[in-house]
Amino acid sequence: MKIKRGDKVQVITGSYKGTIGDVIEVFPKKNKVKVEGVNMVKKHMKPNQINPDGGIVEMEAWIDASNVMLYDSKSKAPSRVRMGEDKKGEKVRVFVKSGKEVK
Repeated sequence: MKIKRGDKVQVITGSYKGTIGDVIEVFPKKNKVKVEGVNMVKKHMKPNQINPDGGIVEMEAWIDASNVMLYDSKSKAPSRVRMGEDKKGEKVRVFVKSGKEVK
């Protein structure tokens, strides 16, 4: 999986298609990601020390990693990613469209 926490991604399929957001969590074993503002669900929470009132909380749910692509800000479009080398010879992720290194 070439997606990491903090990456900017665009949803390419489903009801949230076209939405751009940052990756909050990654679950590589199940090939799932959580993206900020995408796949919002309502969860009923019991009162606890963190949330003393309880109630209904809206939160992001997992989506399959195949439904998102890394967003290339240079070409302003989603792009595939390949592995390349930087000037020091270290492995880095590189956008296929623009050739720019993923930050």
